Amino acid sequence: MGRRVFLLTAAAVAALAACSGGGAESETPKVGFVVANSRLNFATEMSDGFRTGVQQVGGVEEVVTGPPIVDGPKQLQMFEELANETQDGISVFTLSPDLFAAPLAEAVEEGIPVIAVDNQPPPSSNVTLFVGNDNYELGQMLADEVIAELPAGAKGKIVVGNNSPGVPVLDQRAKGIRDRLRTKLPGVSVVGPYDTKQDVAANLVAWRTLARANPNALAFLGTGDADGWNLAQLRRETRGKWFAGAFDLDPKALQAVKDGDLVLVSPEHFVKGAIAGRLQAQHAKDGTPLPAGWIYTPGLAVTKANVDSIMARQASLEAKEDYFIPLVGKILGDPSHLRPLDQAR
Repeated sequence: MGRRVFLLTAAAVAALAACSGGGAESETPKVGFVVANSRLNFATEMSDGFRTGVQQVGGVEEVVTGPPIVDGPKQLQMFEELANETQDGISVFTLSPDLFAAPLAEAVEEGIPVIAVDNQPPPSSNVTLFVGNDNYELGQMLADEVIAELPAGAKGKIVVGNNSPGVPVLDQRAKGIRDRLRTKLPGVSVVGPYDTKQDVAANLVAWRTLARANPNALAFLGTGDADGWNLAQLRRETRGKWFAGAFDLDPKALQAVKDGDLVLVSPEHFVKGAIAGRLQAQHAKDGTPLPAGWIYTPGLAVTKANVDSIMARQASLEAKEDYFIPLVGKILGDPSHLRPLDQAR
């Protein structure tokens, strides 16, 4: 309903311009993206993707904003400021979905086209388009990399950490890890997920504590990005023989994969940002309707076997665009990637 109001308003503005003789040029439409953190890899990848998606459409301005650290109230303030600045469309990636539920619903009611990215929107937000992974599947993928390295009859303990308990996407990753390990390695005790903290320094302290408490663990697996490079550092420092795994494509984590200290699963954040940017820009430019539902985006396991090619792909924005732009087109052109919103996990 809100979107229809927006389109009617846009049409009315165009009609008024035509009646005035067409002498005044219409303003360039502008779309925005509000991210949970402006510095960490997962957010910068999505931001770069969003800008690329908008630029691929052309004729639309873009703005990307977010707090320097994960700060839900501050991000909400930035969202509200952006909503006052542009009515043409806003994408939102937040780790505080419940905090955003009412403001998102208000924005939708006001006719602002809203896309939720990476973290599924609460039903009360009335946001009808979500672009993101199957995070339970991503957790299974990470577990599979460890399972491949252990004998079928392995016995011992695997420790799971979650750096943001209560965030749905990370909770789903942890569940996927646990369920897969318990199914495939019945002789292994899977403990956690323990809170490994979002702050980078606190995250390292949390993993040090867990490593001391579980000196004979077979593996330590985290749900986020800081988990990755901190676990790799800890493994080197302690000369640990255990396996380490986490998510995202921070350069430090990629180097750790190359060095043999880590395995990763990439949620391919650039893709999500690029899809949201492209759809938002097309809608703002010519009124192309936004689809409704969950646009599923796949992840990618990063191991010693493929890390060199991934590092080359991540070396520059141009290299990423060469790789991801065709993939975005493929996903948007494949109906199987558009799924019911209530199936997102």
